[in-house]
Amino acid sequence: MDLLSLQVRLGVLLSCLWQMCGGVAIGQEPIAELIFPLHPQHNHAPGIAELQNGELIASWYRGSGERTADDVAVWGARLKPGSTAWSESFLLADTPGFPDCNTALMTDAEGRLFLFWPVIIANTWETCLTRLRVSDHPAGTGAPAWNRDETILLKPDDFSAEAIRVLDQTLALLPALPPQKMASINEARERLSQKVWQRLGWQPRCKPTVLSSGRILLPLYTDTFSLSIMAISDDGGRTWFAGKPLLGFGAIQPTVLQRSDGTVVAWMRENGFTGHVRYAESSDEGVTWGPVLVSGLPNPGSGVDGVRLQSGRWLLVHNDAAEGRGRLAVSLSDDEGRTWKWKRLLEDLAEGSAHYPCVIQTRDGRIHVVYSYFVKEGKSMKHTVFTEAWLESVPAAGKQ
Repeated sequence: MDLLSLQVRLGVLLSCLWQMCGGVAIGQEPIAELIFPLHPQHNHAPGIAELQNGELIASWYRGSGERTADDVAVWGARLKPGSTAWSESFLLADTPGFPDCNTALMTDAEGRLFLFWPVIIANTWETCLTRLRVSDHPAGTGAPAWNRDETILLKPDDFSAEAIRVLDQTLALLPALPPQKMASINEARERLSQKVWQRLGWQPRCKPTVLSSGRILLPLYTDTFSLSIMAISDDGGRTWFAGKPLLGFGAIQPTVLQRSDGTVVAWMRENGFTGHVRYAESSDEGVTWGPVLVSGLPNPGSGVDGVRLQSGRWLLVHNDAAEGRGRLAVSLSDDEGRTWKWKRLLEDLAEGSAHYPCVIQTRDGRIHVVYSYFVKEGKSMKHTVFTEAWLESVPAAGKQ
């Protein structure tokens, strides 16, 4: 083969690789853009999903506040294949007179789009109900046509006795707490035995996970007790039932990954006192859980999200700091979450926040992260795309 033929073939190969990576070359720095211009209102808590035609759809909530603002609604935008600009924002869900907040998206094997979010009944997180919409044919422009519009009602088995036991064990490990904090804890203790609070207040943050068996786990949490739980579906999302709560007070907003041996691992935001990402394992596909443990990954009280990559490796997006939400990192594990050997930063803001990430890997192998982006000029959702090779292009670190 002469030199010219070799150069031509090499050029074709590189061109194919470029197209397969959607314009992100192997190991190239991430490409990022705002989904919409910086906005004066509160915009927060995104979701992202890939549709069957290759387009992306993102979701978030927008309004004059959060749970206390009755004008909050769920918004969305689309990114068409081959495009670098997101569509104009459009309304996905609005419950008139009530705040609609945290969003999560997923597509199933049939190409249907699922949108999950909480509607806040009495302007407190504790009074929310999780809502669900499903579109059978979500491709197109603007908001999809919805074929289902439902409320997910959960009826967990009474968990008060075990929860109170774990609460007492946790308090015994802590120094004396301020009276105001103890009053809040005592109020939660009283509510633990009341059916209304065991059933009300569960809301989503991270996307569902479809297990190898086909079971869907929708991670939920409640600010009533600062606990997490799984809404479980064994019929493709038509009906849901509650698993047992993950009894680690302060461990909320789980993201769920499944190991090759079937073990399910939930990684959770720290809303308590450890300053690190929390985790727990389930051997029965999310119905019951072992103890909630503390990882080596720092967490300042902010959301995390993860995905199992096509390579089998695990990826976790998290705020890699003891305080503040300006430093957003991506960690990569080659042993299913037992260690996190690679870490790279997506953001390192001196001021502002880059937080509440949602991550997926699209069919072309690219990794997409959408997160809330807050700076003094306004708020938006930021979309960043990169490859697994970029994560590996730094030396592997030790155990975390």
